[in-house]
Formats: sequence, C-alpha cells, structure tokens
Amino acid sequence: MIDVSDDTFEQAVLERSEQVPVVVDLWAPWCGPCRVLGPVLERVVAATGGAVELAKVNVDDNPRVSAVFRVQSIPAVFAVKDRQVVDSFIGALPEASVVEFVNRLAPAPTEADRLAAQGDEASLRRALELDPHHEGAAVALAEALVGRGETAEALSLLERLPETAQVRRVKALARLGDSAPGSGDGVEARLDGLLARVKQDDAARQEFLDLLEALGPDDPRTARYRRALAAALY
Repeated sequence: MIDVSDDTFEQAVLERSEQVPVVVDLWAPWCGPCRVLGPVLERVVAATGGAVELAKVNVDDNPRVSAVFRVQSIPAVFAVKDRQVVDSFIGALPEASVVEFVNRLAPAPTEADRLAAQGDEASLRRALELDPHHEGAAVALAEALVGRGETAEALSLLERLPETAQVRRVKALARLGDSAPGSGDGVEARLDGLLARVKQDDAARQEFLDLLEALGPDDPRTARYRRALAAALY
C-alpha cells in the first residue's frame, strides 16, 4: 500500500498499472465510511501477495487526482489496469464484496509467484529460473544483493525488466552503492553540486536522477529537484 499524491499519480498508478492492477482508494480523514473501508481494502489487497496493489489518495490534499476520476462522493474505489479504469465502486462495501472486487483483478498465482512470496534467496532464484521476467522475484533478489554490495548482479537482474517505479528505485540504489543517501547525509548539497553539471555531464545527470529515485516520490525534495533539473536542462 502506498499513499499517492497529485505529483506521484502518473508514476505510482498509471505507469505501475501497466505491470500490475492498481486499486485506487480515494478517501479523506473526516469521512467515517472511508475509515471503515480503508483497513478492509488494505487487508484484502495484501492477501493477493502482490498480484494487485493499493494506492490511497487523500482527496482533500490532491484535487487533481480527484478531478481525473470525477469524484463526487467518497469513499470511491477504482481499479486501474493498463492505464484504464476497469472497475469501480462507491461507498463502504462489505468485506465479501471487496474480496470479489479485488479477486476479479488478480490473476491466479503461478508457481513462480508462490516461490517469490516466500522471499528467501533460494526461492527467489528458483522463481526466476521458472520466470526470468518475474518482477517481484527479480526486484526482491536485486534489493538483497544491493544490501550486501553485489551491485553488478543486481543490475543484471533488473536490466531484463520493464522500467517501473520499483525497478528504477532498486537500479538507482545499485548504481549509487555505498553513496546512497541516508538521513542527514548532505543529500541536498550533493544535488546542488550535481545540478550545475547535469546539462553537459551524463554521469552527473544519472547520479542526480538516481539520488531522486533513492529519496522516493514522497520526499518533498524529489519534486523540487525534478523541477530544478527540468529548468537546468531546458
């Protein structure tokens, strides 16, 4: 489950829906039925083991997303697949109805899916033997490899996959290696230094983008520095 904003909607919902169905829950903190439905959606989507993903949008803070879906009342739930709305409902449905809604989106799990869900390295490698393009297994294994410094193998695993938000993030962490940003490590100074070189220096531009991927879409600096990058390039 991720919280989605106006700025991250394109990447976190539309782009991601090309790889896996995304259930979008439009809600607000003052909405009683939203508070009832929210935990049900989280539980039911989590039970798919990654076959369906959940994106939550606070309509008070994100008017552009609300306008995209033409929301008139909440909770409003939309299923997005391949950038298109394929199903929806309004209001707090009973859990059994939510299960039916989500199960219509989730493909039957494969043996590779079941192995990937186990999460240990041996199972992830076996899943990739069965399905070399299994994103969940490849990303999980690559992230484990990055964690122990085996970045070349991690990048090799990810190169065979389509560019999704998760793939880009782990690729960025692999390329950054030990220089990936943590808390209080002067990342803004690094970004400012790189910004002066991004137009002429491909390596500086790639490092700049990797740092933004590592920060993630919810970090307020990401949107600010993406705007600064666009201004520097164009």
